[in-house]
Amino acid sequence: MSSLEITNAHKNYGAVEVLKDICLDVSSGEFVVFVGPSGCGKSTLLRMIAGLEEISGGEIRLDGQVINDTDPARRGVAMVFQSYALYPHMTVAENMGFTLKLSRAPKREITEKVDQAARILQLEKLLDRKPGQLSGGQKQRVAIGRAIVREPKVFLFDEPLSNLDAELRIQMRAELALLHKRLGSTMIYVTHDQVEAMTLADKMVVMNGGVIQQVGRPLDLYDDPDNMFVAGFVGTPRMNFLEAEVAGLNAGTVEARLSGSDSGLRFAHGGAGLSVGQKVTLGIRPEHIALSDHGGSATFPLSIGFVEELGESTCVHGEIPGGARVTVLSHGARFADDRQVHTCFDPAKVLVFDQQGRRVRSG
Repeated sequence: MSSLEITNAHKNYGAVEVLKDICLDVSSGEFVVFVGPSGCGKSTLLRMIAGLEEISGGEIRLDGQVINDTDPARRGVAMVFQSYALYPHMTVAENMGFTLKLSRAPKREITEKVDQAARILQLEKLLDRKPGQLSGGQKQRVAIGRAIVREPKVFLFDEPLSNLDAELRIQMRAELALLHKRLGSTMIYVTHDQVEAMTLADKMVVMNGGVIQQVGRPLDLYDDPDNMFVAGFVGTPRMNFLEAEVAGLNAGTVEARLSGSDSGLRFAHGGAGLSVGQKVTLGIRPEHIALSDHGGSATFPLSIGFVEELGESTCVHGEIPGGARVTVLSHGARFADDRQVHTCFDPAKVLVFDQQGRRVRSG
């Protein structure tokens, strides 16, 4: 197991800076997931660690040694790509042992390591097959096996499940989590799928615009985001954001008036960093809003526009006074389109963001 340290890393393509002042520590044995929208720089950062992209500034250290200029083959990392990159004329065993063969490892050593990786990945019965005879999930396991036989210090995964169908992706996520537990190796994984990130990561790195937005355990980022981008990106369905103005500050309570409406919302907040008349954005997750047929002083009417029946839950989309769109995740209840119900926000779950999208914490 090995640790990785990235300090003030930059990546430029000419005058375009695609990664800006990246600082990150990856502890030995951690499963770290880079997540963010397409074009945010996560794959570029992974390729810099692998040595497939040159670093424009800063340092990357593996076990304390600077590897900025180290040849990719000598870094002690193994990368699994989105495309399986298997040789179609070779068997599974030959594909898995190919890098060892290139390094002139003894045939007995190659056989032993391939057999060991095949047992870990349950590929023993497929070793004599060619890639054309395999399913997508089997091909991905062969690609992972090819990385395992190299016994790298760090495994790098670049969206390895994106070519699989939904059911197979769920299965492979579970297999990757079990593989990490079995090997105990340091793994860095790139995905644009925040559900994949939430389920796999020990540590999640949320990126946007070439900048790390927040680093932490998945549930910490979900419950305690630093800014609106992280709050909106982490979680399905997406967090609701409502424009508002601070109307009153009391001990432990804030009263806000929703934009375009006379409706007010009272919620728990220490008031630090807020002032009466200040424009803010309120955030609340769909599961923290209750629906009912009966109104009250702490409720808003919701005009339902669209309902998604998800089996164990129902996702209700509609508008509250002022035209703000709201999504509510309801468990057990069923609601029809084109009717009006009432929403009740959990006052302890409302988050506050300033006009720059930064979180305004309670104190």
